[in-house]
Parts: sequence; structure tokens; C-alpha cells
Amino acid sequence: MLTRLFVLAALSWPATMPAAPLTDDQVSAFAKLALDGIAREFPNKPMHVHTAADSGRRPRELHPVFYGSFDWHSSVHGHWMLARLLRLYPEAGAAARIRAALDKQLTKEGLAAEAAYFAKKENRSYERMYGWAWALRLAAELRSWDDADAKRWAANFEPLESVLVNLIKGYLPKLDWPIRCGFHPESAFPLAQFFDYAKTVDDKDLLDLVRKRARDLYGKDEDYPVRYEPSGNDFFSAGLNEADLMRRVLGAAEYSNWLREFFPRLAKGNLGNLLTPATVSDVTDGHLVHLAGLNLTRAWTMRGIAGALDPADVRGGTLRDAATAHTKAGLDYVFSGHYEGEHWLASFAIYLLTDVGL
Repeated sequence: MLTRLFVLAALSWPATMPAAPLTDDQVSAFAKLALDGIAREFPNKPMHVHTAADSGRRPRELHPVFYGSFDWHSSVHGHWMLARLLRLYPEAGAAARIRAALDKQLTKEGLAAEAAYFAKKENRSYERMYGWAWALRLAAELRSWDDADAKRWAANFEPLESVLVNLIKGYLPKLDWPIRCGFHPESAFPLAQFFDYAKTVDDKDLLDLVRKRARDLYGKDEDYPVRYEPSGNDFFSAGLNEADLMRRVLGAAEYSNWLREFFPRLAKGNLGNLLTPATVSDVTDGHLVHLAGLNLTRAWTMRGIAGALDPADVRGGTLRDAATAHTKAGLDYVFSGHYEGEHWLASFAIYLLTDVGL
């Protein structure tokens, strides 16, 4: 029933938003998935580099804050989603439980340990760059919030935030080629998140670096091969992520021209498979259910791209219509009853439904 409510609400929202507010039941339903997830240590996929026979440790020992929700990045964006909901809906019925959970999790000691994890040589590329992107999205959320608890949580988060920003500034100049795929290593999504974070915290050096690297890596791209998407376990469109990044770093006229070269048939309503929502053949398969997330990420990138175009541009209309269809398809899978999707899809849905990045 709740899923149907989300779908009906999404269908009534124009892709240019602002979004219609969530109901209290919807806030509670989304929050419950994250609240249950961030406290659930197992099953867990730690992706930890073992350096000795005795280096094996349980997830909670390795990551005293972000140990739940199956993996580190899902825990991070689960925490982000809770912060986002509490910031937007401070009077919601679930607000007290969300606040208590964040207060329990985002401690000074725990986040200092999370920061220290990255000090070891073997861990410097841990969660690069996908997990880093979500961590800075969480940092930006906390930094943007005029709330006494949020200010304290942001201060606690600063050591981890600082470590990751330094790692980003060291890594991006070395990235000679973009990473084009439909899942975690993809490079356009994190660059977009770093750009938004840098604007939020007024880090001019990081902002200039991201702008330069985006132009270096993607500025001359043309005739993106839309026929090759999606792959079987994508939760990103590499092409749409790239276009969503470039609308951030280019001026309106330059971006319109760039997009014309990048998606040359979009003006005629042709974007290959990218306009058709994906279906999931098995929601209990942790990789196949990625395609549910693909619908949500396609929707938010399409809305972002459309919003950067002149309102009369026919390309925007095509993208807005497709975004609506993808929103419906993606939301249909969020509350599946299966942990393979439920430990992460709600965060993607809230990113879309609350206008993040627009």
C-alpha cells in the first residue's frame, strides 16, 4: 500500500519540482529501513584488506559507526538519509527515533576511529570514490543544518571529512581516464557529489579541481553509445551521470551545446534504452536488484539535466517524461521485503524525492 502511495505521489510531481512533501507515514516507512539497517551488523561485506594472519576483525570493530547495512557505503548513505529526513521533517512521528539513532552513532570517538582507518596505506583507497562521495554528501547535509545536534554531529564528523577531502585532492590529479561503468567505481557520480560538497562548504580549491577534472575527463565527449546501456547489474547510467556532472560545471549555453554533441539524437526523442525503465527479474539477487536503483538514479539525473536546459527545449520534455516513468518503476522495488534491496534503495529514493543536487 505504501509503495502505491509513493508512486501516485511521484506521478503527480513535475520533474522540475520542488517535490511534494512526504506524508508522515512515508517518512516513517523510509526511516525504518535505514534505522533497522544501520544497526544490523550481519550479513556484511567489509571489503577489508587483510595484512596479517591476525588482522581479521568483525565489522563493528573495524568501523564503529558505519558497520551496518551490509557494507560501509550503504551505512553511510543510510545515515545521510536519516539526517536528510530529520532536517526536512523535524516534527515527523519518527523524528525522535531518528535523532536518538544519529546521536548514538555519530559520536566523536567513533568518527575519529573511522578517520583513523584511512591512515593505513592499505586503506587509503578504501571505498574510493563511491563511499567517499556519500560521506561528503552526509557532511554537507550536517553542515547545512541549523540545529544544535547537527552542529555537534558535524564537528564530530570533521576528522573523517578532512581525511577524505585530502585523499580526493591527492587522487583526482592522478586519474588519467574516466571510469565508465554502471556501479561503484564509476567516476562521474562522485565528482558531482564532490562539486556539491565543495560549494556547500566553500572549498574553492576542491571546487576548482573538480571543475578542471570534469572538463579534462569528459569535456570533449561526443555521441555517447546509448545502445550499450544498461549492463545486467547497473545502478548507474554512466552516460546520464556524466551529463548530470557536466551541467554543474558548464554555463547554460556551453552545456546545451555540449549535450547536443553528447546525446545527438535526444532532440528527436531518441536516447536508446535510457528512456525505458529497467525491470528486475529477481529482487532477492543482490546484483540483479541493482537495476531497481538504476531507475532511481536515471530519474534524478534526467531531472537535473532537464533543469539545466531552456524550458522550451524539447530535450527537457523528453527527459522529464522519462524521469516520471523511471521514478514510478524505481519506487515499486524499494519496499520489496528483501534485504538485498532494502538495505540501500530507500536512500536512493530519498535522494530523488527530496530534490538533492538540483
